[in-house]
Amino acid sequence: MKLDEQQLVGNKFEEAQAALVTGRDEPSPTKPKSSEMTPGPGYMIRTEFPRLSQEFIEQFREFETADVSDVLNRLYAMNGAIRNQINDKELLGTACTVKLYPGDNLMVHKALDIAKPGDIVVVDCSGAMSNAVLGDLVANKSIHRKIGGYVIDGLIRDLDGIKETGLPVYARGVTPFGPLHRGPGEINTPICCGGVVVNPGDIIKADSTGIAVIPRGFADEIIQRLQASKARLAEYVTSVKRGDFSNAWVDEQLRENGCAICN
Repeated sequence: MKLDEQQLVGNKFEEAQAALVTGRDEPSPTKPKSSEMTPGPGYMIRTEFPRLSQEFIEQFREFETADVSDVLNRLYAMNGAIRNQINDKELLGTACTVKLYPGDNLMVHKALDIAKPGDIVVVDCSGAMSNAVLGDLVANKSIHRKIGGYVIDGLIRDLDGIKETGLPVYARGVTPFGPLHRGPGEINTPICCGGVVVNPGDIIKADSTGIAVIPRGFADEIIQRLQASKARLAEYVTSVKRGDFSNAWVDEQLRENGCAICN
């Protein structure tokens, strides 16, 4: 090898070492542009969206999540694997939505600046089940920002530390494996969480039974249905508890469906 070639190899090696130390990528004219992040779908934040008043939302507090799901034709209840991992506190509030790149939680941190007091931060992890996207530090910061709680279609970490805060966090499970903080992601765009589409401004209702999503545009109609059926349902439950009920409706349904019943 000639001297100038040796110097060239040495210079390249030094550049690569410098890149590792400084965190810079080695300059390369062949770096694929597809690896760069661009603004727009997949990398955007909405700071404001239409909201219902907290006074209106409070009307849903007296109803169980199961009853809410029933009047939503049983299609707006999240996957039952998403449970409160921290305590027995319920959630009721406006959805502030977050969509994450798999294994990354940069947008969860940014949501601390976007969510309003009482908001429920709903996190779509893009199906990733490897890294935790929330831990005790975010939980402590959330308490100071008066965030109502979290619903996460993914994992969390630092369980004992989160429990100390008392912040209700509904998630699929726990892992010590932490996230990256690079992006991309979205805040306050439509997401999918637990099999349900959630839009910013929807109402989140969560309790020991599960999580229901009340679409903002239909919230007034839904609360009217719940209030109208409240007395009728309470009367029926009371009669069942004292043993006063009939299963005739079951036979009627079976006959309507043409079910064969043999001796």
